[in-house]
Amino acid sequence: MKVKRFFAKSMAEALRQVRDQMGPDAVILSNRRVDGGVEIVTALDYDENMARQRLGDAAREATNGSRLAELQAEQHRRLEDELGRSRDRIREVREKRAAFGSASVGGEFGDAGLSEETLANDDTVVEEPSTARAAYSGELAQMRAEISSLRDLVSARNGGEPEQTAVNAVQQRLSEKLQEFGLGLELANSLSRRHRAGRLEDGWKQSLKMLAAGVKTTRTEWSEEGGVYALVGPTGSGKTTTIGKLAAHYVLRHGPDSLALVTTDRYRVAAHEQLFVFGRILNVPVRVVDETHSLDDILDELSDRHLVLIDTAGLTSTDKGYEEQLMELARSHHRIRTHLVVSATSQPRIMKSVWHCYKMASLTGCVMTKIDEALTLGESLGFVMETGLPVAYYTDGQKIPEDLHHAESIPLVRLAVERLKKLQQQQAVAV
Repeated sequence: MKVKRFFAKSMAEALRQVRDQMGPDAVILSNRRVDGGVEIVTALDYDENMARQRLGDAAREATNGSRLAELQAEQHRRLEDELGRSRDRIREVREKRAAFGSASVGGEFGDAGLSEETLANDDTVVEEPSTARAAYSGELAQMRAEISSLRDLVSARNGGEPEQTAVNAVQQRLSEKLQEFGLGLELANSLSRRHRAGRLEDGWKQSLKMLAAGVKTTRTEWSEEGGVYALVGPTGSGKTTTIGKLAAHYVLRHGPDSLALVTTDRYRVAAHEQLFVFGRILNVPVRVVDETHSLDDILDELSDRHLVLIDTAGLTSTDKGYEEQLMELARSHHRIRTHLVVSATSQPRIMKSVWHCYKMASLTGCVMTKIDEALTLGESLGFVMETGLPVAYYTDGQKIPEDLHHAESIPLVRLAVERLKKLQQQQAVAV
């Protein structure tokens, strides 16, 4: 965080200085009238959490962001005042030394070297001529003590090594922002650590680009490529509704004659009803896998169809028939591309658990559902990035087939950013 104080005769002139020297991203910590005009204290990459850490006990009295910013500004004023007094003392010593006729100490303590960084790191021992040393050794000792004090003050304000601390602070805030986005702690930290230097906003954009690059999607749509596709996932994830959307989408483009629907759910009473409703509306045949009709037998009969969509039972590892159903898909002599249906409203650990539960079916991708019901989408994007499952489609409503969309990584990340902004706006209004 870079803090700077500006003086001007008017507020307009002060703000113009801030804009010219600090840019449009500067945050005004405080403004007040002083002799001859106004004073503004500003900061770049200002972060409240970082400010509280630097201020320590003094930050406890700050119950809101504006008071915290004022405290940060007061600390900066004190530091600048200390720097000013030290420069005056150094000037006095130089004048006394010149009076003794000795060599100038400008090379050691000249104004050009009096930046905060120099004061924070300079620990030079100055060798003086023996004839003049007694006259101003006391002043030098006092000056060194002041420089040491200033070094401690600057170090305390920056929390250690200035450059490294600034990088760490930006990385920490970036990780927090990525977690607000919905990413897990481990992934958020991994992305933030790759941002070595620069502003928080630059790191945020870089992380979003890396996230978009890490989210895989399928290039072609199923209706164009054709083949056999199965949807697996827990009850309530949206498998059957998604198949209805896919089927309607196909019929609108190619007609019903080259499409067929299949269900392997023979474990629940009336489990086929919704799929049969879709079949009747779309004029598409629906076949049921049972004790007398195996999956491969049915697929053999439907081999002339361009697209076959398979609905499955939402079973867990403790349910009867769970392993049988998944092995049936994995061992078929037909090329079945099995996709996991993941609800965007699920918790990340639930998503991971579902993935472990169904990966024995040789998953080739996933479908993200209920995008419209999720507060944030980072959980879903983090899941597909960590598992490597390509996203084929996502759904964001109940309309058939309008609320079905072919997935692309950049628009998905952009949608997630918009969702985060919307959530933050709602929270701001609530406060």
